[in-house]
Amino acid sequence: MRAQIQVLSTDEQTQIHERSLKLLENTGLRVLSEPGRKLLAKAGAEVNATTQMVRFPRALVEECIRLAPKKFKLGGRRPGWDLEMNIGECSLLADGGAVSVLDWETGEISPGTFDDWIKATHLIDALDEIGIYWNMVEGGFASESQSDFVSYWRNLFKNCSKHIQDSTDSAEKSRLLLEILQIVFGDKETIRQKHPFSHILCPMSPLTIDDTYTDAYLALTGWDIPVALMPMPLMGATGPASMISNVLLANCEALAVLCLVQAAEPGVPVIYAPFPQSIEPHTWRYTGGAVENSIFGAAMIEMGRHYGFPVEAGTGGTDQYYPGAQASYERAINWTLPTIAWPDILVGPGLLGGSTILCLEQMVMDVEIFRRCSRLYEGIPTDADRWLEGIIAQTGPGGNYLKQKSTLKAVREGRWYLSEMGFHDTYEKWKNAGMPDIIDGIQEITQNILKDYQPLALNAEADRELERLERHVRASEK
Repeated sequence: MRAQIQVLSTDEQTQIHERSLKLLENTGLRVLSEPGRKLLAKAGAEVNATTQMVRFPRALVEECIRLAPKKFKLGGRRPGWDLEMNIGECSLLADGGAVSVLDWETGEISPGTFDDWIKATHLIDALDEIGIYWNMVEGGFASESQSDFVSYWRNLFKNCSKHIQDSTDSAEKSRLLLEILQIVFGDKETIRQKHPFSHILCPMSPLTIDDTYTDAYLALTGWDIPVALMPMPLMGATGPASMISNVLLANCEALAVLCLVQAAEPGVPVIYAPFPQSIEPHTWRYTGGAVENSIFGAAMIEMGRHYGFPVEAGTGGTDQYYPGAQASYERAINWTLPTIAWPDILVGPGLLGGSTILCLEQMVMDVEIFRRCSRLYEGIPTDADRWLEGIIAQTGPGGNYLKQKSTLKAVREGRWYLSEMGFHDTYEKWKNAGMPDIIDGIQEITQNILKDYQPLALNAEADRELERLERHVRASEK
C-alpha cells in the first residue's frame, strides 16, 4: 500500500473551491491585458474596462475546469522521453531563476557565466530523475534582443533533449519561438501532438493578471501549448498572513488564469501549479527554507487532484548559501510531504539561498533526496508474493532468513533502497578511509557525471536552420 498523507480534508478542499468561486464572482481579478479582457468578456466574464477588473461567474469557472484535458503528454527531442501527465508518475523539474553560481572549491558566489549554464544544462540532461528543463541560471549572455533569444534556444536544443518549460515576454519572441519549434520538431500538427514546450503563466499576487507575459502567451494560442498556472503568493506580503488564506488566494488566481487560457484556446492543456510560499517575518524576505512551504506544496497537490488536473508542485528551498547540514535538513523536510502527496512534476533541485544560487552538487544531492522520498511514497507493497507466511512457518522459531531463496530474490529485485551517496560501511573502514564527508563524495559524483557526458546531437539541418534564423534576426536589428 502506498504511503498517504492528507493535509486538507475532503470538506476543506470543497470549501476552498466554493470560497474561490465566491471571490472570483464577487471580487474578481484585475486583468492588465486588454486582449485578455476581451477574450474573457466574450467567454461570459463581467469586465469593467475602466478599472480593468474582471469578475468570473461560477458557470464560466466550472465550464473551464471541464474543458481542460486531464491527461496529455509533455514531449521532447529524446526518443521515448514523453512524460505522461496524470498516470501516477512524478518527474523533477529543474527550477528557473538562479542569478548566481556557487564555486564549490572556493565557496565564492559569482554571477553565472555561459560555461556555468552549459554545465547545469548537461547535468540536468544527464540525470534521469529530472524530466523537465527550466532555465537554471543566467546564461552569461544578454537575452534582451530577439537575436540573442534565438541564440539561447539554439544552444538549449543543442545541449538538452528533454521537455522545456519556460515563458516568453513578448508576442514577437513567442512568434520566433514557434519558428524555432517548427525547425526542431516539424510542422504545427506535430508540435500540437508532441507538446515539446509548456508555457508558465504567473499572475501577480494578489489578484492581478499581468499584460507582458499574458500577451506573450496569447501569441502562442492555436498551437495547443500546455500552460502551467503558477500564482506565487507570499504569506504576509503578497498574500494574507494565514496558511489557509494563501491556499485560497493561490487557488483563486490559478482558476482565473485557467479561465483566460480556456477562453483563448478551449481545450488547451493546463498544469495546476500554484506555489504559495512563506517569508521570513523578521526581515520580510523570501528565503525558501520555511517548513510551511512543505505543507503548502502538499496542500496544492491535493487541490489539483480535487479538480483532476495534472499537478506541478513547489516545495521551497533553503535559507543557506552553501551545502551542509542546514541546507540538507531544510530541503529534505520540505520535499517529503509534497513527494508523498505525489505530483506529476516536482520543482526545485539544485538551488540555494532562496532559490537564487545554483549549486551543481546540491542538484545531485536533491536528486538523492527525491529518490528517498519516492521510496517513502512507495510505502509497503502488499502483493501476494510479499506476505511470505509460508516462509515464516518453514523457518520457524530461531531460524535464519539469510538462507532463504526469497531473501536472495528480494535482493535481486531491489527491495532495499541502496544509495551510492555517503558512507555505508563500518566505523573502522570509515576512519581508515580518512573519515570522508558525504559532500566530498557528491562532488566526485557530480564531476564524473559531467566528465564524459555528451548530449543528444541536434539534427544538423535543424542546427543550420536555427543558425540562419539567428543571422537573419540579427541583421534585421542593425
